[in-house]
Amino acid sequence: MPASAAGVTIESALAKTRGGFLGRLFGRGDEKVTGDWLDSLEEGLLRADLSVSLVDPLMAQLRDLFATGELKTVPKALAAVRETLVAALAGDVRLRGDGKTPRVILVVGVNGSGKTTTAAKLAKRLKDSGERPLLVAADTFRAAAIQQLERWAERVDVPIVSGKPDGDPAAVVFDAVSAATARGNTTVIADTAGRLHTKGQLMEELGKIVRVTARAREGAPDEVLLVLDGTAGQNAIQQARQFTATAAVTGLVVTKLDGTAKGGAVFAIVQELKLPVKLLGVGEKAEDLVPMDPTAFVNGLLPASG
Repeated sequence: MPASAAGVTIESALAKTRGGFLGRLFGRGDEKVTGDWLDSLEEGLLRADLSVSLVDPLMAQLRDLFATGELKTVPKALAAVRETLVAALAGDVRLRGDGKTPRVILVVGVNGSGKTTTAAKLAKRLKDSGERPLLVAADTFRAAAIQQLERWAERVDVPIVSGKPDGDPAAVVFDAVSAATARGNTTVIADTAGRLHTKGQLMEELGKIVRVTARAREGAPDEVLLVLDGTAGQNAIQQARQFTATAAVTGLVVTKLDGTAKGGAVFAIVQELKLPVKLLGVGEKAEDLVPMDPTAFVNGLLPASG
């Protein structure tokens, strides 16, 4: 599947990260590796928010190869970096539950992460692939969130089930799964409350949604996608720890990559949580939600052509 069928590509979304800290490292032809260049590479990777646990062994390997004379040119060094980074992002990015009727996807995350728009963009993506998605506005704690998803549902031409303000969000999801079964919708995508990860009561409500969803369809939810704001860098990891403990998160969506110089945080998030990044938010348009492509992502950071 291409990085993007339309709109912003993964590579272009990473322009700020690439230009901000890594652009000056690109090598051409037979440009020679030096100790200073390796120091600059390490600094650039860390400033782009890659995790120390990934950068340290990578740089140790490169310095060893440089010391023995096996690593002489910058393009060869960057090729080794790309290989390591692509491997670090390896994982199954397919959405779970394909073939189950209806597939149930819960979208979770803090307010401002891009959670609600991600739910709508995912619905559009599935609709464009031939599915019949149903959106669920289950963030009943905020009337504005319900209205926002309703506007998006109209924009992408996908049906929606909405809860009433201050209603029981778990009941809304339960009813939506039942409705989808009756109507023949293939996938239910529920936007849950944009709860802060520091508020235990709201996290308990999320756990309730997960339990009640299983009553609506055995084995559901198939996916619990945690949406993380890419501009938050490694600060997003603390949010993620709480959500993964509460909701059995199965995959990650990293958004707003087009607005940050710290796109390398994706590697830190994957290493810390041991979960695959399945989707990337690369822009504001409805089509700007794309599947993770590790090779395209790494090439967006360190273009092979230089």
